Amino acid sequence: MSWLSGKKEGSKAQEKRDIPDGIWVKCGGCGGILYRKEVERNAWTCVICQHHFRISADEYLALLVDPGSFEEQFSSVRALDPLEFVDSKPYPERIREASAKSRHGEAVLTGRARIDSIPIAIGVMDFSFLGGSMGSAVGERIARLIDLAIQEGASLIIVSASGGARMQEGVLSLMQLAKVQVQLARLAEKGLFYLSIVCDPTTGGVTASFASVGDVILAEPNALIGFAGPRVIEQTIKQELPKGFQRSEFLLDHGMVDCIVPRREMRETVARILRHFWDSRPDRLNPP
Repeated sequence: MSWLSGKKEGSKAQEKRDIPDGIWVKCGGCGGILYRKEVERNAWTCVICQHHFRISADEYLALLVDPGSFEEQFSSVRALDPLEFVDSKPYPERIREASAKSRHGEAVLTGRARIDSIPIAIGVMDFSFLGGSMGSAVGERIARLIDLAIQEGASLIIVSASGGARMQEGVLSLMQLAKVQVQLARLAEKGLFYLSIVCDPTTGGVTASFASVGDVILAEPNALIGFAGPRVIEQTIKQELPKGFQRSEFLLDHGMVDCIVPRREMRETVARILRHFWDSRPDRLNPP
């Protein structure tokens, strides 16, 4: 035996085992290296510090609605390029690249589904698609989703995760704020329930429009929620911001959200809220 090599002479050297990509993930909260399957089983939250990972619209939908109940609607509504916008690359090229990653062609996935057997119209934003930005197609999908809720007498749920209005569409993206608000006013006139779920991050025009006007507003822990970013605000007012400013816990203390719900408890909490409003609807209490 060679004492320098630590191996028996004539034996084969042990082959190095390759670890496949995607087995481990790094937590954005505590920095821990976590087994991916365990994080997934824990609703994409860190098993050490409970940090909530950003997840796709498909993954959030799977956590929230009854299995097999989702029916996608309005997938044909896609962004155009009326301004012929070009920065480091043409806008249509950005859309194609984002579509290839998300598979849904836009920053929001919309359709009908059920939670605890209660019919809902649901929209889930996908931050991986151009930062979940709201352009004309996103606004149109959400407007049509609200129409669907009104036509079917269903409750509306929108899960927000967005950087705000889409800069490549200029004022056309800003017009979506007013369009969606008008639709939500129509929903309220019909006495239908709207639940807003706010995830990290939700900023800009999305915060200024539909994310902050739900009948009930739920937020995930430590989610960044605001209009302008903290650095912009500090530079504008020339003051240091309070600790935890624009995080969901701060907003809860100041009455901007109704409850902070960990992702593992979100489905149960949403089902309980929906059931309360569904069972107390006048058309159910006094059927024709």
